[in-house]
Amino acid sequence: MNNLNKLIDHTLLKPEASTAQIETLCNEARQYDFASVMVNSSNVRQCYELLKDTDVKIATVIGFPLGAMSTKAKIEETRAALQDGANEIDMVLNIGRLKEGKLDYVTSEIRDLKELVGENIVLKVIIETCLLTEEDKINACHCVSEAKADFIKTSTGFSTGGATVEDVALLRKYVDASVKVKASGGVRSFEDLVLMVEAGAERIGTSSGVKLVQGENVEGSY
Repeated sequence: MNNLNKLIDHTLLKPEASTAQIETLCNEARQYDFASVMVNSSNVRQCYELLKDTDVKIATVIGFPLGAMSTKAKIEETRAALQDGANEIDMVLNIGRLKEGKLDYVTSEIRDLKELVGENIVLKVIIETCLLTEEDKINACHCVSEAKADFIKTSTGFSTGGATVEDVALLRKYVDASVKVKASGGVRSFEDLVLMVEAGAERIGTSSGVKLVQGENVEGSY
């Protein structure tokens, strides 16, 4: 598979992550020229300083991992991340509102964040597929499409399950053609990665990007 490295968001979201571990993450991202590093917002400035002379993107999570924060809180968190140098935003939508069928709320929140970040910043929307019914997932596709986000993303990696090939295929089927699919969690081998891409994923979130590009299997991975 060509340009495998550019499929990978090299991820470290553990709450105990140290600045030294973040530096290692960035050094690996530079070495392997990954698509991005994916970190919590308090680490964005450090990553920006370490990677500003590369084309590795600085991605951060918003409303993570529950998605239950107010829209105002998500907007302020996003604004601060952008000021620190983030150029990709992975937001968790409001899962409770989605499951209640309050789709106008969900769509409006996503739209508000997309309007804030603008056309030059990638907005990915995490829907936490492991907590959703098939109807919920289809509704999420419609919300993300209507709000004109750039990606729909399967999982936080902090709930009861990660990406599955079946979910990736479902999201690719129901989301607009302009919206890309990101698979996160559960990618533990090169074979897993290939299956996700064949199902429609155009980005992979994993804490084991180095092992994957080296062809190694991993025991467990975000």
